[in-house]
Amino acid sequence: MTIEPLTPDELLTTTRSVRKRLDLTRPVPLELVRECLEIALQAPSGGNRQAWHWMVVTDPELRKAVGSYYERSHQAYFESGSSAGALFQDDPVRAAQQRRVGESSLYLAEHMGDVPVLVIGCIAVGDGGLPPGNQAGLWGSLLPAAWSYMLAARARGLGTAWTTLHLAYESEVAELLGIPGDVRQGVLIPTAYYLGETFAPAKRQPLDEVLHVDRW
Repeated sequence: MTIEPLTPDELLTTTRSVRKRLDLTRPVPLELVRECLEIALQAPSGGNRQAWHWMVVTDPELRKAVGSYYERSHQAYFESGSSAGALFQDDPVRAAQQRRVGESSLYLAEHMGDVPVLVIGCIAVGDGGLPPGNQAGLWGSLLPAAWSYMLAARARGLGTAWTTLHLAYESEVAELLGIPGDVRQGVLIPTAYYLGETFAPAKRQPLDEVLHVDRW
């Protein structure tokens, strides 16, 4: 499999959330997904527990069912007034960007079930379920690996997006896919070849607006 000739900085700054540009018609080989997940397994985890699990959904009917839950959750998210497209309306420049994000988010919600591969990153929590209070240590043992998967996919010509809206129906998706009760889902990553040629770094807030050295 061809690896894109990207420097580390290029890989990190051009791995974008791909929604409208996912190729919904081109199959993605399972071996390619496995290759990306092998990279993901090199990520750090708390205590080196490696408690992650990866649900890879390729069956058309199962993808359609997961997509239906996702679309239902996205509809509630949109109607809440807190969706991406509704944010920063007092800033004309940023509002325009947010509208584009909102439009692409809606497109993905309508087509989630058509994406060739859905990867759900999960983590084992044991019989006690999610710990009370701060859960950063738990999710910090899954999210770096999920991001590594997305970086590996980008380097191999695949587009991905970080999504969590399906978690409003986590128990229903777990039942659908046979995920055990002591395993919790953390992220849904639609995966497909992408359309077009290039991705560029996104416009972000200036570092000095969010940087705090020694004291806030």
